[in-house]
Amino acid sequence: MEKVNRQSKSPRTYGQFCALARSLDVVGERWTLLVVRELLPGPMRYTELKNSLEGIATNLLAERLRSMETNGIVERRLAESGVTYALTPWGMGLREAMEALGRWGAPLLETGRGDDSFQPRWLTLALPALLRGASASPSVELGIETDGFLIVLKIDGDGPSAFVRLEGRPATVLSAPPDVVVALASGSMGIEQALSTGELEGDVHVLERVFAVLPTGNADRRA
Repeated sequence: MEKVNRQSKSPRTYGQFCALARSLDVVGERWTLLVVRELLPGPMRYTELKNSLEGIATNLLAERLRSMETNGIVERRLAESGVTYALTPWGMGLREAMEALGRWGAPLLETGRGDDSFQPRWLTLALPALLRGASASPSVELGIETDGFLIVLKIDGDGPSAFVRLEGRPATVLSAPPDVVVALASGSMGIEQALSTGELEGDVHVLERVFAVLPTGNADRRA
């Protein structure tokens, strides 16, 4: 295991010799984990981050990015489009913890979206988290289109993954509102009910392979 010797230079610290406390010293401030969520699918420019993180002040985003760069979570990269921000390998290691927190908080979404903002790319974190434990052999691939944005959900022997594919459209695509997609993945909504709200392009058996048999953790939340 790579030895990590990074500590926040912020004066705000719990002052405890505990891995959790020191982690919170680094990523526990408001907006920090949401910046990580934005960057998990891939690098983004500053303006893209600002537009996706509705409600964050420009100076606060700049401050968070500086702090995250200082702590080795984020790095700046030079691309054709200009400077982008990307997670370091250590920063990418936050995925597992964030997926676990997302699963824990899934019941909080049952009240619906309401007036809350939403970005479809957030599903690249949420769907693998909700479908943890699912596997398929041979692998199965499903496109999910919500708010006009297409992501790809793939399940194979290593489990579920979700990503944005720049080229190529899966043969089977479910188009549905985000709350329907989340409810389907969490097990609080069945396939028939989801199809009564959304539209399916392609083979319904692909949808059944992905969602019909839910991992044990998801089924427990339906009680």
